[in-house]
Amino acid sequence: MGAPKDYTEEEILLAIKGSAGIYTTIGNNLGCCSFTAKKYVEKYEETQIAYNCEKERILDLAESELIKHIEKGDQQMIKYYLSKIGKHRGYGDTIDIDMKSVNIVYLDKDDKEL
Repeated sequence: MGAPKDYTEEEILLAIKGSAGIYTTIGNNLGCCSFTAKKYVEKYEETQIAYNCEKERILDLAESELIKHIEKGDQQMIKYYLSKIGKHRGYGDTIDIDMKSVNIVYLDKDDKEL
């Protein structure tokens, strides 16, 4: 078995392009496993930036598709968007609790404060 290949920064950048930020895809593009691909992506600042940009590209694509569904009146997508993005306007499916302002009182079986 030969020594492992030492990938150049340029090779890694090319492998990242169009990978959707999936290490297995990057590895396939390089001819190595996903763990090796991750190691090389993290090796250089420029490849880390390219990787993050690739992940953001896919997130933008997903958001664009979500917006298309909202514009068509898809009620499920509208509810999803409001519950995630519209939280600051009071929409959402969770309750945020500020634990700094919570006062916990422990009571005994006769409802007397301990």
